[in-house]
Amino acid sequence: MSLRSSTALVLVLSTLLTGTAFAEPGHDVDLQGIDASVKPGDDFYRYANGTWIDKTEIPADRSSYGPSAVLVEKTSEQVRVLIQDAAASHAAAGSNAQKVGDYYASFMDEAAIETQGLQPLAAEFAAIDGIKDKTSLAAYFGSHLRADVDALNATDLYTDNLFGFWAQQGFENPDHVVAYIMQGGLGMPDRDYYLDPSEKMVSLRTRYQQHIATMLTLANVPDAEAKAVRILALETEIAKTHASRLDTGNVPKANNPWKRAEFAAKAPGLDWDAYFKAASMDGQSDFIIWQPTAVTGEAALVGSQPLEVWKDYLRYRQLDHYAAVLPKAFYNEVFAFYGTALQGTPKMRDRWKRAISATNGALGEAVGQLYVERHFPPEAKAKIQEMVDNEIAAYRVRVENLTWMSPDTKAKALAKLGTLKVGVGYPDKWIDYSGLQVVRGDPVGNMQRAELFEYNRNLAKLGKAPDHYEWVMTPQTVNAVNLPMANALNFPAAILQSPYFDPSADAAYNYGAIGATIGHEISHSFDDTGAMFDAEGRLANWWTEEDLKHFQAAGAALAKQYDAYCPYTDLCLNGQQVLGENIADVAGLAAAYDAYKMSLGGKPDEVRNGLTGDQRFFLAFAQSWRDKTREAALRQQILTDGHAPDEYRGDTVRNLDAWYEAFKVTPEQKQYLKTEDRVKVW
Repeated sequence: MSLRSSTALVLVLSTLLTGTAFAEPGHDVDLQGIDASVKPGDDFYRYANGTWIDKTEIPADRSSYGPSAVLVEKTSEQVRVLIQDAAASHAAAGSNAQKVGDYYASFMDEAAIETQGLQPLAAEFAAIDGIKDKTSLAAYFGSHLRADVDALNATDLYTDNLFGFWAQQGFENPDHVVAYIMQGGLGMPDRDYYLDPSEKMVSLRTRYQQHIATMLTLANVPDAEAKAVRILALETEIAKTHASRLDTGNVPKANNPWKRAEFAAKAPGLDWDAYFKAASMDGQSDFIIWQPTAVTGEAALVGSQPLEVWKDYLRYRQLDHYAAVLPKAFYNEVFAFYGTALQGTPKMRDRWKRAISATNGALGEAVGQLYVERHFPPEAKAKIQEMVDNEIAAYRVRVENLTWMSPDTKAKALAKLGTLKVGVGYPDKWIDYSGLQVVRGDPVGNMQRAELFEYNRNLAKLGKAPDHYEWVMTPQTVNAVNLPMANALNFPAAILQSPYFDPSADAAYNYGAIGATIGHEISHSFDDTGAMFDAEGRLANWWTEEDLKHFQAAGAALAKQYDAYCPYTDLCLNGQQVLGENIADVAGLAAAYDAYKMSLGGKPDEVRNGLTGDQRFFLAFAQSWRDKTREAALRQQILTDGHAPDEYRGDTVRNLDAWYEAFKVTPEQKQYLKTEDRVKVW
């Protein structure tokens, strides 16, 4: 479970922003961004960020913009130099620098890509043409299964393959890794884009059908318009089988162990023998099916839908998937739909920015090794480690002082806290890329081999003991994550910089900004999902019945609070969908505040620029969530993401008593909550 959403910026290399004013907070809160005309108790987010919001424009190549973009700009420049140096260095064959440099250079060679046209996909198209029956269709699907989903990461739930594969320890047997199978097969972000009858969604479906037809036409596929109609109809049938975003986030519903021998009976229509043999999984006996209705439904569609429709669908899928390394007309169309139509972004990113992002995606830890060597000083790691230790100590005190929790549940919570594994900056053990071949001048092949390398790397984990110290984020990623099944946290180096963290900044600022992030990730171990996993990562109910009722009641109150946030007249937040992240926000901010107070050693904090320490703490938090998002992107986030929009995450302060005291918030002010209505989960 990551800190930030897919609509908000999560990958450090996703873009490089220029030309937009942003007053970086530096060593203190951004005083110029405050709108003093607004009372803090009426709209704290607007009070903290109103002037910044009024003066800031979203860059044309972005769907949203906020402080993470400032950090991305800084980190992207650093990584750009690293990758371009590697590309120009003529590094030793087989070295990480050679692979990083050649991957980037291949992506950047537009002239060669234009000359090659669709020839790099000739083998894929021949394989599709060679599908003669449903057995060979199943084999094709199996050969394209990839490790491209993370079931407990709200930013990485979807695959455009028929199914997604995740290698992780078992729910009930955490001693070895098993294969999780998840729903897939859609070109649009979620089932609602196919099934929602609203005018906006109907319009997007029409535009998507046009997009499919355009992609096929560019590839000289005959009868493209009619085939686009059939492909959209097929994807709509797939969408009907899919579980909702809310059900997908309900972990107990995902605990569906299937034996290999059961697939034919439970999901008829797909030749599972051919599928698993092609996927190199024919020796696996144990699987967990995250969304069984989708696996059963999609398998039935493989059996019932005409072979030629599936072949048209697969040809389109290949064009869409590899568009970034095909002639520019293909990516222009992909951006026109996915960037502009779906997210409202008017301008495409420069190619070099996309090349860096692609290189990072394929060779993330190879780039990460180069990054931390130059840009992650030991003093930053030490300071963050100290803050983490303080917040764990603060959390321990909070648990010990809970009056509503029984001694048995409390002991198990403390045991889980005591076994928490915290990674700061970068992993202790790096991925070995020696088995990945990168060839300069072969961008499509490089992408294919990188995806297959990652698949095989995960395939090799099956049946073995899990590595609880493995990272799922690269050091150059602006994000943080809690891994509930490993009971572990990752805080990548890139997020441990200003404007979230500055080693020379005061405690109020650092604890309000990065401290709340640290607390957020710790708290995920005890949110509505984390609370389902014990200290060993086993899916187990470690609560007494009464304790669980209290916890669930607090969660229900928080969900109701967020249900009331409606950015548009026709669209409100789903409080249950974003509950896990909101529990982590509330508990994490409370723990960060306690740790901030502990760091002062019992002494009062100084007043700076007319602001008390408590005021600076809460302002730093609210300013860390400042954001502007285009309407199309915001609507997509609300429908598909487990994170609330940033504005409403900034409103977390309403649940902390200390905020009321810091800003003298009174009952007649709009954001005032009665004491009994303030949610205190931990």
